[in-house]
Amino acid sequence: MPTNTYQSYQDEEVLAANPVRLVQLLYRSGLDSIGAARRNLSRGDIRARSRAISKAMTIVTELSLSLDHEKGGDLSRNLADLYGYIQNLLIQANIQQADSPLEEAERLLETLDEAWEKCPQMAQAS
Repeated sequence: MPTNTYQSYQDEEVLAANPVRLVQLLYRSGLDSIGAARRNLSRGDIRARSRAISKAMTIVTELSLSLDHEKGGDLSRNLADLYGYIQNLLIQANIQQADSPLEEAERLLETLDEAWEKCPQMAQAS
């Protein structure tokens, strides 16, 4: 039953979230997936590692698809390039069964997550 309670909480959080919060939730979930991939890689659990990398890929793809290139201009294009780079790192990590691409992808997503964490604070300050 705890899984259902946790899932219900997550569902409620997503349904109540504004667009900035949704992006933050995607970043957190992507970081959780990369962390799981790194743990599973170190344990030698190939199937679990591949599942975690696939989930991270799906999340990064969703982030990329959510970009508004008309309104976002250069920022949107730069984010699209960065998301593409992160996807390539995830593919490389899965093929090579290597931690360093996962570490770099995790670092990049953490940096983006930190920037998005500041968005609500900046909106309140203006």
